Amino acid sequence: MARYTGPACKLCRREGTKLFLKGDRCHSDRCAIEKRNYPPGEHGQARSNRRSNYRVQLREKQKLRRMYMILEKQFRNYFIRAAQMKGITGENLLRLLEGRLDNMVFRMGFAPSRATARQLILHNHFEVNGRRVNIPSYQVLPGDRVSPREKSSSLLVIEESLKGYGSRGTVPYISVDVAKKEGTYTELPTRDVIPVPIEENLIVELYSK
Repeated sequence: MARYTGPACKLCRREGTKLFLKGDRCHSDRCAIEKRNYPPGEHGQARSNRRSNYRVQLREKQKLRRMYMILEKQFRNYFIRAAQMKGITGENLLRLLEGRLDNMVFRMGFAPSRATARQLILHNHFEVNGRRVNIPSYQVLPGDRVSPREKSSSLLVIEESLKGYGSRGTVPYISVDVAKKEGTYTELPTRDVIPVPIEENLIVELYSK
């Protein structure tokens, strides 16, 4: 399966914002954005500040794609699905991305980052509604229950991550029982409660050209 294997902090610096790709490190003063808030590379600090409409739209798309750790072709497929659904395309896109299993595991506090969540899912550590699922892009639906498998619930990475649940921020469309190590996707979120600092209308404009 193709995936980005380079430095995660480099992506945050390229987009000029925190993408929360490194777990707890992103919430500390060790974050690369806190230390070097300029694009990577030899000429990062000297890059032009000229921002055409296309450049602004492209950067928003790249920011969202990298935040959810999705490659270009897969992201475009998500956009096509969102455009075919009823409602606002940009909001539909965010709902589809939020419904990914790796994002749910991250939001529910079972993993400190989406990258860790993806790895745990690929190694058969999670189940949805009592059935094992090892596909990070699996679409979780409202009412679905997500939890570590019984033999995986005592993994150190899961237990340590759950200790910090709440400190990294929670969302109203997910309910988590920390004691039972079980989370429920309660409802489809509206745009105002999805904690993603993205202007999705710019992405829609980019793909509509």
